[in-house]
Formats: sequence, structure tokens, C-alpha cells
Amino acid sequence: MPHLLINGLTSHASIASKLLNLYTACNSLSNAHLVFHRIHPNQHTNLFLWNILIRAFAWNGPYSIAISLYHQLLRRGLQPDNFTFPFVLKACSALSDAQQGRIVHQDVARFGWECDVFVGAGLIDMYSKCGCVPDARQVFDEMPVRDVVVWNSMLAAYAHNGLAEAALSLCNEMVLSPGALRLTVATLVTVVSAAADIAAVTQGREIHGFSWRHGFEEEDKVGTALVDMYVKCGSLKVARELFERLKEKRVVSWNAMIAGYAMHGRATEALALFEEMKREGEVGPDRITFVGVLSACSHGGQLNEACDLIRKMSVKPDTGVWGSLLNGCKLHGNVELGELALEKLIELEPCDAGNYVILSNIYAQAGKWEGVARVRKLMKERGLKKSIACSWIKVKNKVHGFLVGDLSHSKSDEIYAELDRLGGLMIEAGYVPDIGPVFHDVEDDEKMGMVFSHSERLAIAFGIISTPPGTRLLITKNLRVCDDCHVVIKFISKITEREITVRDVNRYHHFKDGTCSCGDYW
Repeated sequence: MPHLLINGLTSHASIASKLLNLYTACNSLSNAHLVFHRIHPNQHTNLFLWNILIRAFAWNGPYSIAISLYHQLLRRGLQPDNFTFPFVLKACSALSDAQQGRIVHQDVARFGWECDVFVGAGLIDMYSKCGCVPDARQVFDEMPVRDVVVWNSMLAAYAHNGLAEAALSLCNEMVLSPGALRLTVATLVTVVSAAADIAAVTQGREIHGFSWRHGFEEEDKVGTALVDMYVKCGSLKVARELFERLKEKRVVSWNAMIAGYAMHGRATEALALFEEMKREGEVGPDRITFVGVLSACSHGGQLNEACDLIRKMSVKPDTGVWGSLLNGCKLHGNVELGELALEKLIELEPCDAGNYVILSNIYAQAGKWEGVARVRKLMKERGLKKSIACSWIKVKNKVHGFLVGDLSHSKSDEIYAELDRLGGLMIEAGYVPDIGPVFHDVEDDEKMGMVFSHSERLAIAFGIISTPPGTRLLITKNLRVCDDCHVVIKFISKITEREITVRDVNRYHHFKDGTCSCGDYW
């Protein structure tokens, strides 16, 4: 490069662009930036060179430099084009900077690029990554022409922001839209993942059928998404059949199946598949693999083996790994390893109150009340508070949220009356409340009341009184389902002859006819 600079060859646009491309391809962005500032001033009006550099920083960071270069470009009087805008919008997405993204959006309109499909997709993606889904939808609705990339961007916006039903509904619109757009691998992966997120097995099967009819099942990314979907819907046999048919098993494919076995308490199958993965040796395990294997060890009661695995891991154990061990200790009441896991978690994320609460529950289960008091004191000293439990259910396109002991809902009287009715039927069927983990310094009748009004029970009762008999219910909870609620929901599923899916912070629970897909391991 020095030779070229000395001879002034960087005044030629073709040489300057090749140099920039060379350095950006090698991820040597500091040198690329240096070349750009040393090229002849008459080349600074060349938008192509600006785009090369903005693209490099938008993809590799620091993202703020991409945005800074964009504003420099404007100050020089240059007009950005449909290459500039997607790059700078990507930088805004990476920074989750909605304010800066809105400024760029204004420039898009000012320079007349709002109808361009590449720019439109970039705007949708930016608003999505910033959590501004209504803004993304407005951009989508205002575009006169939408290609498959634009549709996929909007589908991803819904799916990645927890709006799975909206994603599935939009996919139906896409299939029926004028112009007969052909769904792509990206489309199917997104909608299959959306179906998995709400355990919508019926819709997932429909998408699977579409994939098979149109030859997409052979695509490994689609196949892996289907494996994950069937796992989350509790259909492990179908998931394994699809897994075995994959032409290329990537690490994400192995992870989906191993984690699937682990989350449903099938420790033997999970560990056997992990050994098979190591024997084949085509792909190595990553952090997600180890979390799945540790979860399987925990569910199988193999906590000492889990500790040995952590010590031998080829990657540094993170919060997912130690958290998996801590949850296993909660399941099996192992105080000593629970203390070790919490110690490691405190080093990594000292302000996560949930970890302290799990160890407190382990102490409570073992009757070690001095340990409970010690954990409470530690949380108080550090200003940590247990997250408030909240559950949600969507009925007639409206989301209803419930806190523990909630009385604010307009149908509270009917909800509690339904819980009373169900409670009587459950006791007749042999239900005995488990109030052991509830704080020891609370009277038994008060403990009963606290457990009776847990948020997921309120959401389920509301769903029952608000939907026709037999309607499947989907509940989302921000914390782990407690042991007693897990038992209760099994009873309710049998009594009401309903399928109830609860997605808690750990996994999906599919309750049907008095059983849960997790095998009571979570």
C-alpha cells in the first residue's frame, strides 16, 4: 500500500475500491479507514467508496463508525442510495438505536427510497431489532411492492419479538397474496420456529406438509427447525426420525435433539446421542451442547457426572452451564453441589436474584432453614428482590396477564370460583397440596392461599371460563412452574379434558390427560 500511496495511484477509483475491498475482506478495517482518508480528495465524491467502508463497519463494527461515516457523507453533499441505507440501518440495528434509525428513516423518505424493497427490508429489520414492531408493520403496509425478502423481514420481526401467532397469520397472508410468491428456506425456518415457540403442533404439521410437498424437507435448515418444533411440541419420536434423515447434521441439529431429550427427562437418550456426536466427529460440541448434556445428567440424577463434565469441557463454563447444574440440584435436593453452582453463578452474574431463590428453595426442601435465612440476608444486603411471577394467556386476540394473588381482572370472581370448583374435583381425585417449599415462617393455611393463587392457575382458570370446552390453552410464565402447580395442572388437564401448554422460563410443558411431556423433570 505505501508504494501505491507514494505514486498517487489511489487517485484512481478502481484501485482505491480494490484496496478498500481487500482490507475489508481481510477484516483490517483500520487500514481500510486509513486508505479511505488518504485517497485523493476528488475521490471523496465517489459514493461507491463510501458504501464499501460503511458496509464493512456495519457488518463487523464498531457500528458507531458506520453511522458516523454516513453523516460525513451527508455533510459532503452526497446522496445515499439503496446500498447505503441498508448498511447504515444494519448498524442502527446492531446498536438497537431506534432514535438514530428514525433519523435515517426520515432521510430515506427525503431522498425518495421508501419504495425500494432492499431499503424497506432494512427498515423493517431495524425497527424489529429495536423492538418497535408497530413501526416495522407500518413500513411493511406502506410498501407498494413487496418481494419475498420484505415478507420474510416482517415475518422475522414478529417471530423474534415473541409474536408467533402474528407471524403464522402473516405467513397465511403471504401464501394467499397476489403474485404467488414462492416461500423460501428463510420463510419456512421462521414460521416453523414461530410454531415451535407456541407449541402449535397442528400448524407446525401443516407447515411440515407444505415443506414436504414442495421439496423443502430436504433442506437441512428447514429439517433442523422441524426437529426443534416437534421436540418442543413433545413429539420426540417424529423429531428423531427427522433428525436421522438430515443429510448434514450441523451442531445446531445435534443441539436441538440432545436438548429435546434433556428437557423431556430422557437422560439416557440424550447422553447416548452426545456420545454418537463425539464418535462421528464431523462437528464438535459447543456451549449449547454442553448445557443440554448437563441438563440430561441433572434429570438422570447424575450430578457428580455433570460436575466432571463441566471440569472437562473444551469451552469455558458460562451461566447456562452452571444454571443447568443448579436446576438439577433443585430437582434432586443436592445442597452441596447447589452451593458450588451458585458460587460460580455469583461470579458470572451477581445480580440475578433467581439463582439465589433456587438455592433458597434447595435449602428449604432439605429443612436447612439457617441456609434459607442466610440466602435471604445475602439478597437483602445486595439489594436483590425475587422477580414477581406473572403469567399470560391470549384469548380472542387479547393478551391477559396475571400476577400471584391477582384481583385486578374484571372476571376475578369467576376465576376464583372456577379454581374453587376445580380444587374440589382435584381433592376428590386424590390431589394433596405440596406446600413444603413455601417459606417456613408462614402458617399452613396461609401457604395454601399463596399456592392456590399462583399466576399460572389464574390464567388457566380464565382460559377455561373464556373458551369452549376442549379448547387448547397456551400459558406463558416468566418464572419456573412450581412443583405443586405442575401437579395441579396435570389434574386440571384430566378433569377438563383439555390440552394445556405452559411455557415457563425453563421449557415447554404439554399437559394432557393427567400427564406432562417433561416426565416431571424440569
